[in-house]
Amino acid sequence: WNREASGAVGRLDTQGLEEVFEVFSKELEHSENAETIRDLFKQAYLEHHNLAQATRFLVNELFAEKGLIILDADTAELKRIFLPYLKTDIFNNAAFETVTATNKQLEDYKIQVNPREINIFYLKDNLRERLVFQDGKFNVLETDIAFTQAEIEQELEQHPERFSPNVIMRPLYQEVILPNLCYIGGGGELAYWLQLKSFFESQSVPFPVLLLRNSVLLVTEKQDEKLKKLNIAYKDIFLNRDRFINKKVREISNIDIDFSSQKEHLQQQFETLYQLAEQTDKSFLGAVKAQKVKQLKGLDHLEKRLLKAQKKKLADEVSRMVDIQNELFPSQSLQERTTNFSVFYKDYGHTLINRLFEYQEPLKGEFLVLSL
Repeated sequence: WNREASGAVGRLDTQGLEEVFEVFSKELEHSENAETIRDLFKQAYLEHHNLAQATRFLVNELFAEKGLIILDADTAELKRIFLPYLKTDIFNNAAFETVTATNKQLEDYKIQVNPREINIFYLKDNLRERLVFQDGKFNVLETDIAFTQAEIEQELEQHPERFSPNVIMRPLYQEVILPNLCYIGGGGELAYWLQLKSFFESQSVPFPVLLLRNSVLLVTEKQDEKLKKLNIAYKDIFLNRDRFINKKVREISNIDIDFSSQKEHLQQQFETLYQLAEQTDKSFLGAVKAQKVKQLKGLDHLEKRLLKAQKKKLADEVSRMVDIQNELFPSQSLQERTTNFSVFYKDYGHTLINRLFEYQEPLKGEFLVLSL
């Protein structure tokens, strides 16, 4: 879907998705499940005005029978509830001060988000740009729009829907309009939520329990057969590429290319040499250590050369193993980040949704491998 776009994503109109539908439709097979997903796409994206409406329709069609509440936060009524917090951020920079202080305490950890002095976007028509305070006025970046304090207070009261929280303020907005006992999210989300606890406390808004969502790897029957034929355990496919190949090459080789025992033996031999040097002349300790490093490096180098030669000898087997890992971890990334659910829905239909519900146990914090 190649088009020029600006503004809030949910408000983006669906014009031009007819061409996407044609391409998508041709990729699907002619089966009952394929027809279902084709109709879902058509109804969602060709019969609704914008992406927010289309997404609500699609998600509701897939999960309605499970009981689902969808709240559209981009409404004037809900933004009005959030007005006091919008004003606190715009006029007092509350988020900037508290989150910056928290980030300093977390300096040894990877910081996910950094606050701005004002963490609000201004929305209007196809516009969504940051609000900044410059030269005594509140300016909308990349535009000529500017407000005095009195003018922006009036704009907030008359048009709260024109103000949108950024990644720092969004969690607070969510908890103000629909308080949650627990927030379920991915690893990256929870990491930046943890940066916000002091900010929530400063705003007297209850901070929810944070729960890491489950992840799922879907394995088709055909893929399962390949794994069994190649004697690959589920846990093996989670290894990075080099470790995966090295492990499997060692397993299927008719020679032992694991020098762990030799390295351990060498370590023990040098411990004896260390003791001997201690008893005779301590000035030899450095020479013993240097020789130990040299010998261990030599074993590592030899092990790598033998592995490389064996990989070449077993090239066909290695290729098949890499292919199945690529199928399950496209571009060495999680399946859920790259593969659209329609790939599985066209083959399994609504059974896919039911299977996912059947085997998920959210409080266990597991990575589920589900064989279809």
